[in-house]
Amino acid sequence: MKSLLHITNGDSFTSRLQSLPLKGDIITWREMLCEGKTLSNVGSESFWKTRFEFLNKNYKVSKSWFVEKTLKEYRSLCNHKQQDQIVLWFEYDLFCQVNMLAVLSWLKTHRRYAEISLVCSGNEDETDKLYGLAELTDEQLLTLYENKTILSQNDIEYADYVWQLYCSDNPIRLENLKDYKNFQFDYLSDAVQAHLKRFPAIKNGLNNIENNILRLAEEEKPRSKKEFLGKILANQGVYGFGDTQYGRLLTSMKPLFSSFNPVKLTQKGRQVLDGKTNYYADIRDNESYLGGALKYSFLYNSDNNRILKL
Repeated sequence: MKSLLHITNGDSFTSRLQSLPLKGDIITWREMLCEGKTLSNVGSESFWKTRFEFLNKNYKVSKSWFVEKTLKEYRSLCNHKQQDQIVLWFEYDLFCQVNMLAVLSWLKTHRRYAEISLVCSGNEDETDKLYGLAELTDEQLLTLYENKTILSQNDIEYADYVWQLYCSDNPIRLENLKDYKNFQFDYLSDAVQAHLKRFPAIKNGLNNIENNILRLAEEEKPRSKKEFLGKILANQGVYGFGDTQYGRLLTSMKPLFSSFNPVKLTQKGRQVLDGKTNYYADIRDNESYLGGALKYSFLYNSDNNRILKL
């Protein structure tokens, strides 16, 4: 009998998976590696130290919480050495895809003998809507599981390579990747493009996400901060961020708003949105990282979709 281990993208889906008639142990990957500095050596002491420092500083995550929720679960993964089949459950969005790359990089080093397969939700019907795992019925999830993608050694090596590039100090190397279609990651190309658009735009110094926030404020005119967050979450494209992440972003952009109840931009906020004023010098943070790269050491040129090094 082959033994089975499932690695999921978060707690809410873990509880859902537990309710399905599937064998095997379940480990939850509790991280958000799409935010903050990342090191390529997943699971090392320096890796976790870097992650804790970011989460503690930016999200007030305590050491006890980090040890209890993230490190204990990681140690549990390390202790699951016997399983010869490992199934990853991730989604189409940037949040999930970056975590998936990190997990595959770790598996490449530490579970070379295991058969690794991927269940990844996204395009599930004839519409343009992309679905998260939690949005699917039990029947759909079991069908996805039956049709899971068994990853070849080449796929795993490629995922590790993309992870190394994500953690490098220069995103231009990631921008130059072109061979996604040769590997079994249907949503990785779009996620990487979305990641590159997180560097500040030449036009006004804000990135794609920040510009989208200003646009929604101006066009939708939400009556409250809660309604505003709801609209941001519903219109974020392939980022897959949560309300705590957007709450932090809104704090950094607060000078561009005269009010959040109702939501109103300042005159400068409207000028920045229209590209008449550049906000780069105001928002620049020399300790802000996207993967291994300093966010404000690069600019995104939306005219040709290329990254420039400052």
